[in-house]
Amino acid sequence: MYIVYVIICIILFGLLIAVHEFGHFIVAKACNVKVNEFSIGMGPLIWKRQGKETQYSLRLLPIGGFCAMEGEDGDSDDERAFSRAAGWKKFLILVAGAAFNFLTGLIIVVCLYASVTAYTAPVLSDFVDGFPLEGEDGLMVGDEIVAINGRQVLLTSDISTILTLEDADTVDVTVRRDGEILVQEDLALVPREYVVDGETVTMYGLYFTVQEAGIGDRLQLAWYTTVDFVRNVFWSLEMLLTGQAGFSDLSGPVGIVQTMSEVGEASATTAAAMENILYFSAFIAVNLAVMNLLPLPALDGGRVFFLLLNGLCTLLFRRQIPERFEGAVHFVGLVLLLILAGAVAINDVYKIVT
Repeated sequence: MYIVYVIICIILFGLLIAVHEFGHFIVAKACNVKVNEFSIGMGPLIWKRQGKETQYSLRLLPIGGFCAMEGEDGDSDDERAFSRAAGWKKFLILVAGAAFNFLTGLIIVVCLYASVTAYTAPVLSDFVDGFPLEGEDGLMVGDEIVAINGRQVLLTSDISTILTLEDADTVDVTVRRDGEILVQEDLALVPREYVVDGETVTMYGLYFTVQEAGIGDRLQLAWYTTVDFVRNVFWSLEMLLTGQAGFSDLSGPVGIVQTMSEVGEASATTAAAMENILYFSAFIAVNLAVMNLLPLPALDGGRVFFLLLNGLCTLLFRRQIPERFEGAVHFVGLVLLLILAGAVAINDVYKIVT
């Protein structure tokens, strides 16, 4: 079954990138910008159909796609070229890919949570025997944990994630107690050894409330989960910058497909495997959305940055940044991104082989 999961994951990963390009395509059409080619897949052409003005293509490698707009990489005499479109149209087209990825992730999570009947809320139901922070100046049964060191807690799983990120001996915990918001300062909320059912385990010592999930709860859970996917991207970048994570922890397409396949293989049933793969696909979809909007050259976010910068220069100096300069920046950025992607791919292969 492993190879089947690999194939499924490759197709899903390719579809997520294709959805991104479809977002650019559909919004470009809506903004009356000419699209020369819309392709599913990359590499050698295996099928094409010429529409009124757009060539629709299917290419050999199922690793994404592209939306080639007239005048996208330079000026064009065509009045419907991307380069001649109004600034607000360019902005909508550029962010549409990320928006479609985010929406795809949200829809997947909503579908997965449609049958959820109960969930664990970040409301304390009990403590492990010997927990040292119980009390009015600490934590009490019934407290809803709202934030830790100012980082909002949306889901119960956020608590351990945030505590790991903070990596501090003490933290400030914001709780909602009897309808009142309290900030409990300098709590030593760290993993400790406790005896549970005769076994010594390392844990935070907290138990949380299981609540029934109505329709509103399911929708809220889906939204919070998707927002958490976004926050996880920035938290991961924070860990890279602070040294809590290193280059070897990065994963590219090879590592992502490998991880998705392992998730499917480790599942108890085929149905569970597909649910887990879809959940991970939603996570990747949202990650693609966020990463593409980072203000880095060659990415959509880099183009949006230059678009906004050009608007500012026009407003202040009545001049725009030369297209050659912007093109050079994006070219250098693309080369660097390709080098980084290659290095990550080699690292992924190395981890798989070893």
